[in-house]
Amino acid sequence: MIDLTLGEITEIVGGRLVGGDPSTAVTGTVEFDSRRVAEGGLFLALPGERVDGHDFVARALRSGAAAALVAREVDGAGGPQIVVPQVDRRETNAMALAADTDGSGAAVLAALGSLARASVERLVAEHGLTVVGVTGSSGKTSTKDLIGAVLTAAGTVIAPPGSFNNEIGHPWTALRADESTDFLVLELSARAPGNITELAAIAPPRVGVVLNVGTAHLGEFGSRDVIAATKGELVEALPSAADGGVAVLNDDDERVSAMASRTSADVVRVGLGSSADVRAERVSLDDEARASFRLITPDGEADVALRVHGEHQVGNALSAAAVGLACGMGVDRVAAALGTAEAASERRMDVRVTPDGVTVINDSYNANPDSMRAALKSLAVMARSGGGHRRTWAVLGEMAELGDDSVIEHDLVGRFLVRLDVSQLVVVGHGRPQRAMFQGAVQEGSWGSEADHVATAEEASAILDERLAPGDIVLVKASSAVGLWGVAEHVLAARGEENQQ
Repeated sequence: MIDLTLGEITEIVGGRLVGGDPSTAVTGTVEFDSRRVAEGGLFLALPGERVDGHDFVARALRSGAAAALVAREVDGAGGPQIVVPQVDRRETNAMALAADTDGSGAAVLAALGSLARASVERLVAEHGLTVVGVTGSSGKTSTKDLIGAVLTAAGTVIAPPGSFNNEIGHPWTALRADESTDFLVLELSARAPGNITELAAIAPPRVGVVLNVGTAHLGEFGSRDVIAATKGELVEALPSAADGGVAVLNDDDERVSAMASRTSADVVRVGLGSSADVRAERVSLDDEARASFRLITPDGEADVALRVHGEHQVGNALSAAAVGLACGMGVDRVAAALGTAEAASERRMDVRVTPDGVTVINDSYNANPDSMRAALKSLAVMARSGGGHRRTWAVLGEMAELGDDSVIEHDLVGRFLVRLDVSQLVVVGHGRPQRAMFQGAVQEGSWGSEADHVATAEEASAILDERLAPGDIVLVKASSAVGLWGVAEHVLAARGEENQQ
């Protein structure tokens, strides 16, 4: 919710107000879906894949919107419109909207960014809002959720739902903060150099977290060095140490650690090595791949027992701990908050058990080589729970946006899961990357009934219906575009979901 008048908003975005009173206050939220507009809100007329938001301005105004933010005036809309100026899309690195053929989307997005920037700056100056930014090739959403859980123990937190971290989600989330908000936690995603610089300008962070430099979106960036340069835009955007800036860097990733030279902020290194300022010692995993460790910091030590699944969550938790400390929390309070944190975003290491004892790990929201290996390791750990060896299933789809390395990376994942002794593999999709994953597993020693290659999620579900047995563990993972979560949801529905671990 924003506390601005139509006149103030018009001035901020450099537009013109049509058919409204400048003194009218916006008392609701900013929405780009006309169905979610509430009384006193502000509607954004953005183009979508199938429809143009300008076609829904009248509906939004009838629903009680105080005004609509538009790139062109809509005749007969029946309410106030703030018409924003056109922008030169060549001067922005913003990800293009799918249907933005006339530049209207870029114009409304630019206005949305200006509005978010003005709101955040006011909240920082007048109410002490702390903005935390998180970036990395993988783990952003899980870490954002952990940071949110830690900071909730110290104040009111606003964070994006799921991975809503692009040019729309970033300012949309920032505009959720109000006078009662203590912490604004944002993910910063990028598909090209300059994206993170632009997002950081919308909601300037005081604390910035860089998790890793991996191979996600390698096809778009071209090399890991370019990815590193882009992720490092976050630390370059931070204020100096004298002004409270803090850069939290993963010391276990040499490309991230090297970013210390790119910032004047105070640098806090996190990791497993002795050179880290905030580190984990005596790491152990329970039967469900949940980590426990001793948290070591310059301000003291404490034991941490995580409720989220996967050894990779240790690094995420260390980053969250460093943020908590940077925001004035004590070590014991940080450790306690980490111990209560649960997975808050859908389809990310979501572990559930059916009544007959089948464990389903739904990690299907997204995938890249690093996160795929981390999930497979967790699957292998859970297979050894209780001293036995439960049968494991990996239902895997394509890891998108890997460019020229796609076939090689899929082949390596296929070989990797065989080395981990994953019992059964089901590869979904008949593209070259999926074929490479299947062939990699076969060549590494998985053949016959141990490996299946099918075209669709429905075929994968049919195999599981026929062959799953009580006590089996199923991992479902692929890039979001594959939509493989349907397999996990089918198994849970067919066998009767029991609980979340």
